[in-house]
Amino acid sequence: MIRSNRPAIFIAILALLVTFAGARLSIAADVTPLTNVHAHNDYEHPHPLFDAMDCGICSFEADIHLVDGKLLVAHSRAAVKPDRTLQSLYLDPMKKRIGENGGRLYQNGPPMWLLIDFKGDPKTTYPVLRQILEQYADLFTIWRDGKKTQGAITAVLTGNHPAESVLAAERVRFAADDGILEALERNPSSELVPWMSSQWSLSFKWRGTGEFPEAERQKLQALVEKAHSQGRLIRFWGGPDNAAAWKELRAAKVDLINTDDLRGVQAFLTAGKPGQ
Repeated sequence: MIRSNRPAIFIAILALLVTFAGARLSIAADVTPLTNVHAHNDYEHPHPLFDAMDCGICSFEADIHLVDGKLLVAHSRAAVKPDRTLQSLYLDPMKKRIGENGGRLYQNGPPMWLLIDFKGDPKTTYPVLRQILEQYADLFTIWRDGKKTQGAITAVLTGNHPAESVLAAERVRFAADDGILEALERNPSSELVPWMSSQWSLSFKWRGTGEFPEAERQKLQALVEKAHSQGRLIRFWGGPDNAAAWKELRAAKVDLINTDDLRGVQAFLTAGKPGQ
């Protein structure tokens, strides 16, 4: 009689899964945090949040859809899955990591950003999001009566986000708004609008090949300087995502390099550094 090896195989597979899960939640302590990189559409990577953290990324993007009372993370409504919630992909693993690391996502690391992109009606989506952020309030930067308490993560709302006036009216606020370049002219509070984001092609024609035109380089520098003079970060999306572009963005002191190439930008930014 041949005995089945199925129980032993099952136990071995289970052990591997537990080991893998532990490894994902115990990202190398010596990873270099890259405070000037934003993981664009982070949820589309094989392991949302964790792939970016493996590279030291400090800003993550999650697109949300309100479906049957849940905030599901996906680029389009057709792509949502009921188990891929904002909590399961981001907030719960963040909470675990922050608890393990004494209040930071990386051990002794900097504060992080979570960019939440609204894909539906903010009038129905924001109340649900606000309730969820309140449930995880110990993770987030909070403004109480206009006074800021820095958290491990700052939530920034983008896309079809609620108007600045909606957030400004809250006595207790768990998020800030993303701005557009035109808002630099009216200079809203940097506590309310700490970022400025813009589609690259609205301001620049260069696509990352050949020389960056000097006129465009000067325009980029002027936009960065204006944002910084108002105490804001600046980010461009939809632009070239290669070493030539990263070099120009760094030289211009753009705060957040928007990328889908996590490993590529990590290698670029850490080239020549000890231990890399």
